[in-house]
Amino acid sequence: MPKISGEFNVKMAPESMSAVAAESGIGRMSLDKQYHGALDAVGKGEMLAFMDRALGSGAYVAMEKVQGTLDGRRGSFLLCHTGTMDRGAAGLTVAVVADSGQEELSGLAGALHIRIEGGKHYYDFDYTLAAAVA
Repeated sequence: MPKISGEFNVKMAPESMSAVAAESGIGRMSLDKQYHGALDAVGKGEMLAFMDRALGSGAYVAMEKVQGTLDGRRGSFLLCHTGTMDRGAAGLTVAVVADSGQEELSGLAGALHIRIEGGKHYYDFDYTLAAAVA
């Protein structure tokens, strides 16, 4: 299973929310990312999140379309983010959505792990690229 690592930049901006989200305290953000390294791509997505800052607990979900090159192969794929905080203890899963790979990334599967070190964002991406199923 190939594993690549690199840096990424992310910009988040508040988005308008539904009445349900506003009433429940759920926030909505747009995601705009630039991945560098073996994953040379742009990521665009949306995130829903809730956080109880006093307790340090919350959760977020996001969908992100990534478009560019992965180890020289051009195409796009979707990532599904699921993050939790349980009184400060973090959990995060970022997985490639099954069958979302397009063009030369058809058949892509895997998981992306996010690290924040020294104020910078990094990714570690374990993936497989199987032959596409017709």
